[in-house]
Amino acid sequence: MLVLHGFTGNPQSMRPLAEAVAKAGFTVDLPLLPGHGTSVEDMLPTQWEDWSAAAESAYQALSARCDKIVVSGLSMGGTLTCWLAQQHPDIAGIAVVNPLVDPPAEDYRALIRGLLADGAEVVDGIGSDIAMEGAVEAAYAGSPLAAALSLFEGVDAVAPRLGEIRCPALLLSSRVDHVVPVESGDRFAASVGGPVERVYLERSFHVATLDWDAPVVEEQVVAFAARVMDGPGAVAP
Repeated sequence: MLVLHGFTGNPQSMRPLAEAVAKAGFTVDLPLLPGHGTSVEDMLPTQWEDWSAAAESAYQALSARCDKIVVSGLSMGGTLTCWLAQQHPDIAGIAVVNPLVDPPAEDYRALIRGLLADGAEVVDGIGSDIAMEGAVEAAYAGSPLAAALSLFEGVDAVAPRLGEIRCPALLLSSRVDHVVPVESGDRFAASVGGPVERVYLERSFHVATLDWDAPVVEEQVVAFAARVMDGPGAVAP
């Protein structure tokens, strides 16, 4: 299974899920996306093409080792998961947690462009949207504006092609999300061309993989992977 983290985050947000999948006997790769996991300054020049290229590279490396692959992602990782499923119809299934697939409004983008024109590069971050007290996502404290606009362009490309995704899909949706509007999950469920199973997370915010419903996420994703890959492993000789 390929597991992808979100915008300004890093593998820490997805590590419990990746470890649960590995414990169940599956081969797992959890890459660090370009510009992430160091300092926010390293993310300033990165864009959608960098993150999607890294996701593609990780997919290719995993496909060289495994017969069947499931891809799972949180937030922007969910966007990348959908993008990979559009590029590779042979993917066995996708499991997304609060994915960003509904293009943000133009007035919001105009606000960001205005901030950039005024010289701002980073605003307050979007990390650690978690209901559980004491749980923390090790995301950047700031959110890079130009990179966000590039992400939105990636969403623009992915959203109209959701119907091309024919593999089984598991959608895990938080009832309350302060980062990605719940309408994004609605669009995913309504637009994906293959069968979609939607599970609502009643007690968690955006980073559900570190929140109260983390055990639910892990149980659901492991069970989904077992169904679509006919059991653990599937490692090529």
